[in-house]
Amino acid sequence: MGGNLGCHRSIPKDPTDICQGKRKFSAACNFSHILVNQERLNINTATEEELMTLPGVNRGVAQNIVEYRECIGGFKKVEDLALVSGIGATKLEAIKLEICVSSKSGSSNHSPSSLRKEHEHLPCTGVNINTATPPQLMSVRGITQKIAKNIVEFRSVHGPFKSIEDLVKVPGVNSSLLDRIRFQVFVERSRTPSTNTNGGFTHPSPTSFSVRSDELDFPSGGPALITSLRPCVEPPADTRDGKPVVRVGTWNLQRCSSDKANNPGVKEVVCMTLLENDIKLLAVQDLADRDALDKFCAELNQPTLSSVRQWKSARSQWKCAVSEKPTGLSSNEYSGFLWDSSSGIEMKDATVLENSAMNGVGKHPHPQPYLGRFYIGSSEITLVNLHLTAIPSPEEQKETNSWFDELKANRLSTGIQETLKGERELLVLGHFGMAPDSPEMECLRKEKLTALLPPSVFTNISTRTPQGSRCLDNVWASRSLKKIYTGHCSVVREGLTNPWIPDNWSWGGVASEHCPIVAEFFVDIFLKERLCNGNGMPVVERGDIMPKHER
Repeated sequence: MGGNLGCHRSIPKDPTDICQGKRKFSAACNFSHILVNQERLNINTATEEELMTLPGVNRGVAQNIVEYRECIGGFKKVEDLALVSGIGATKLEAIKLEICVSSKSGSSNHSPSSLRKEHEHLPCTGVNINTATPPQLMSVRGITQKIAKNIVEFRSVHGPFKSIEDLVKVPGVNSSLLDRIRFQVFVERSRTPSTNTNGGFTHPSPTSFSVRSDELDFPSGGPALITSLRPCVEPPADTRDGKPVVRVGTWNLQRCSSDKANNPGVKEVVCMTLLENDIKLLAVQDLADRDALDKFCAELNQPTLSSVRQWKSARSQWKCAVSEKPTGLSSNEYSGFLWDSSSGIEMKDATVLENSAMNGVGKHPHPQPYLGRFYIGSSEITLVNLHLTAIPSPEEQKETNSWFDELKANRLSTGIQETLKGERELLVLGHFGMAPDSPEMECLRKEKLTALLPPSVFTNISTRTPQGSRCLDNVWASRSLKKIYTGHCSVVREGLTNPWIPDNWSWGGVASEHCPIVAEFFVDIFLKERLCNGNGMPVVERGDIMPKHER
């Protein structure tokens, strides 16, 4: 179907479904019904995340496609996509060679015009040979590992390719091979390649790939297998100046659905970031499914990925809790906590602080904080997990002045402010959508809370802006916790990309456009090696507590 017009979205078989012979692997999504390099993207079954791998399709357009598809009961032909808001005839021309319309059983119904191969459309599809990494080149049918290496080496010596025909100058590429791959590649000299997202450090970028590892958990078949290179780090010491410390983090995982959490790249990035940075307690924002956090918890406790399984430190016992009600402005936006219970951390309780105010359609007009009380050693600490709406751009502010004025006046609800007054050992952390010196943060400063990250430290990330451009996320500490703060709070930028994560219409993207923030505190954890459970795991001397929120 589609002949040799292979799609560049190369996905291996799902290791959990290998016996059934279905392609159900996810790359921040569920890739069922998409054959590797043989089928195009089926717009009748593709999820929002899959649709976002098409050129020019962002989250909003992908949502429009899904909503329109549900409204009409499925697309009958490729050209129907032009009727979707945000697509139109121009964008359809750019993506038509990458999509198809078929039923879930796999029967194809291509429109004749969707199979056209006009030369002018070819530069819009496939792999850009001037920016592609060896693994991306190997997703093209016919390009082996050796040829991919030769292409990259030739490009680095002679500069960018001027045309596809220049490939015959590469050792191993002849005219016959060129004819086979011609419609899978293109030349674009102006496109900026994905860059190192590691903040300028000299060790290899996580977007560098190593190919075909015997320890990789994916089954054979499909394209050559690709693994990521994790940063070469030693786990941080659990003490500072001879005193025990605990590291608390916050991370907006950006619409993390169950499908996204099942993506091996996303799963590896999240789990390995926790392990490599010794984060023992993590506040998570923007979960699209309540069971998404369970995926990471299960991987940490019973690893299936080789990088997690082979991590050098002792195995821990992770737990998670997710808000029972939505905490964001949308009906499917949740917050949660993930913690290592073997480190002397236990959850006492958790609740959503609901604002009594309602808008005209019966919904809360502002995000609801998720409050969790934790025992860390012998101390009780309250975490207020926040995901506030980002400040609109100046253009958006002009269009929605009244809404924006209301937003600024009520960003932190009355419930939060009452909590700030009633809690002594308090951390307010999450995605604030603004810098800590913003006027809207004055209510936190009035309650003597201190932002641990200054406004000059950026917390967003992408493959094109690896150093970030805005300070959106932070950790605010009360005076009592500021006294035990070690002075170490950092933005994690290493290891946040993975070759299995979509990056617009390519691969090697970030797990989230927000970096995790990690703050370190001295604690009086008296984990009695003298007191262990049946697995030899140290536990604190406290009665067992199992809140109903704990999952």
